[in-house]
Amino acid sequence: MAQSPWLITSFQTWLPHQKSNASDDLLALLIEQRQLPPQAICLRQLPVDFDLAPQRVIGAIEQHRPRQILLCGMAEGRSHLSLEAQASQGGSRLATGFHLPQLLAGTECSEISFDAGNFVCNALYYRVLQWLLLHRQLAKALFIHVPVLTLENQGKIAADFCQILHNLEHDRQV
Repeated sequence: MAQSPWLITSFQTWLPHQKSNASDDLLALLIEQRQLPPQAICLRQLPVDFDLAPQRVIGAIEQHRPRQILLCGMAEGRSHLSLEAQASQGGSRLATGFHLPQLLAGTECSEISFDAGNFVCNALYYRVLQWLLLHRQLAKALFIHVPVLTLENQGKIAADFCQILHNLEHDRQV
């Protein structure tokens, strides 16, 4: 029996000084190294747009019916992978369905964050969580902020991301 697909996304750049987006750099590295699970469907280089990004992701969710959705974006000011516990809009907050402490087991440079920001990352996360809730989907979604990758940190960041994927794959309780 085929495994249910996973959807993993990344963003394009949004500022002129950015040569690439760390979320897409990480996915490219993991694809090149064949580190992603075989059931992973990558939706790369989403537009950094409050309407277009959610439309593309929700369209992919409707098409592929993934059980796990990992939304990834770059956080230039962070040094760790940040697993976002929640997204907010106005006074409303929606939480991920994943048990984040279990996802962090075995990681070295990852953390739980309660602030997905005030930009497209948070807006996408909120819209996806809201859509899953309104459409009574069993899928779970998580936003992961990726720090800028350097020669010094990319090995640890990639290893942590792979460990998180492993934890997702092998622990039904997350």
